[in-house]
Amino acid sequence: MNLNQVTIPSLDVEQSVLFYQKLGLILIVKALPHYARFECPDGESTFSIHAVDKLAKINGVSIYFECDDLDNTVKSLKSQGLQFDLEPTDQSWLWREARLKDLDGNQLILYYAGENRKYPPWRIE
Repeated sequence: MNLNQVTIPSLDVEQSVLFYQKLGLILIVKALPHYARFECPDGESTFSIHAVDKLAKINGVSIYFECDDLDNTVKSLKSQGLQFDLEPTDQSWLWREARLKDLDGNQLILYYAGENRKYPPWRIE
């Protein structure tokens, strides 16, 4: 089994498209105002946004985007006006992460984990 895509809700898909294009995702389906789909610049997975009338009030989904050069990626995104809740930080689970929210409050984690992504020291054999 392989992950095909993740779809998130949005109150304004058109504005969300601009946000995710800043992150570097490549728009491949533009069915505004209801739906948009992107290719990730690396790998085979895709990411989509669909319109909703209201957002859920409970904790939402956390979305992880892997970056080979996290620090420079964050620096570049900040120069485009994106604001981060957490600057690149080494975590106890051996990943380096930066966090921000999209326009609808969805939690995005940009990270670099190297070999620890799938093979941390505590991996079950």
